[in-house]
Amino acid sequence: MNTKLRALANRFGGISALALAVFFAGSAVGGPKEVSGPGVDPTCFAPRDAGVKYLQYPGKKGPLRVALVNGYVGNTWRIQMVQTGKAYVDEPDVKPDVAEFKVVSVGEDVAAQIGAIDQFINAGYDAIVMIANNSTSYGPVMERAAAANVVVVPFDVVVDSDKVILVNESQTEIGQLAGKYLLSHIPAKTGKILEVRGIAGTSVDQDRSTGFHAAMDAGGKWEYVEVRGKWDEGITQKVAADAIAVHGHFAGGYVQDGTPGLVRALIETKHGFIPVAGQAENGFKKMCVEYKDQGLTCASVGQVPSLVAIAIKAAISAAKGNVMPQFISAPIPYSDTESLKAGVNYFPDLPDSFYTNNEFPACNIHIGGKEITAQTKANQ
Repeated sequence: MNTKLRALANRFGGISALALAVFFAGSAVGGPKEVSGPGVDPTCFAPRDAGVKYLQYPGKKGPLRVALVNGYVGNTWRIQMVQTGKAYVDEPDVKPDVAEFKVVSVGEDVAAQIGAIDQFINAGYDAIVMIANNSTSYGPVMERAAAANVVVVPFDVVVDSDKVILVNESQTEIGQLAGKYLLSHIPAKTGKILEVRGIAGTSVDQDRSTGFHAAMDAGGKWEYVEVRGKWDEGITQKVAADAIAVHGHFAGGYVQDGTPGLVRALIETKHGFIPVAGQAENGFKKMCVEYKDQGLTCASVGQVPSLVAIAIKAAISAAKGNVMPQFISAPIPYSDTESLKAGVNYFPDLPDSFYTNNEFPACNIHIGGKEITAQTKANQ
């Protein structure tokens, strides 16, 4: 490798000279081409909006080498996401396409995550799916991947790059679906609504709240009481109980995450059950079934760990050379009291912390809870 490339590698914080060589040699010819749509399988790979462009990578013959580059892994959602990725590539209709599936979790260090991506580029992997540690730091490494014709699919936390395939759910629509459910289950169309929000300052929290209010306000007059549950079950229980003590009766409640905490607060304070829209926690759904006859009605709508399966499916499709939308709007899994079925969308024999709604029929993704929990939690 020449001296100039080594010097550049040092300037860019230890990026390998080989990665830079791939970038400078391949940037003129490598990477996806912008093409006309529509893309393959639009039912599953639905474009976010009419303005999304379409990309096509040079097609590769499988089986493919695929990597999952995760950041933080210290909560139940991320652990289940890793397990789901492993379970998905082991599915009978997916396994023939995957020669190797490698998982790394690097923590919250952005440089470590960039370094891991570079290592997979250098090692000749065909596709990388990832949850970025932030949205703004990954432009150069996405360029290097594109130059090497490595498909990168960020999901959940997406990145600012037009050289990748992005996969995410509409956070605004998640809030709207929750609002529509409460609206349809509160006959008076008026009253106090307890809204348990997430972490202040995040786009997810703001977008979900905006969508929720828009749906509710379209059909009623409401007094909103907002508290911060920080997407945590224990905190949610405390702030909900405090809100009930101060404000009295609520007509309905929406929880972005940590939903069992609200149900427990209703029981603890002897408030009485109300319509509740929340996340996809298995424990929440067990409560919905247990207390259905006592007046608890529920909707489960949220972002679930099985989003990784759509990202992997998109990565494989793109690596095969199919035309793909640059930003895929993933379907939002939904269930409610009327549609809950043991062993299908909630699981009496699985932990309360398990996130359900792991099937995406539009994408032919059907991953059972037992298949997910049977996978190891560690990197491999």
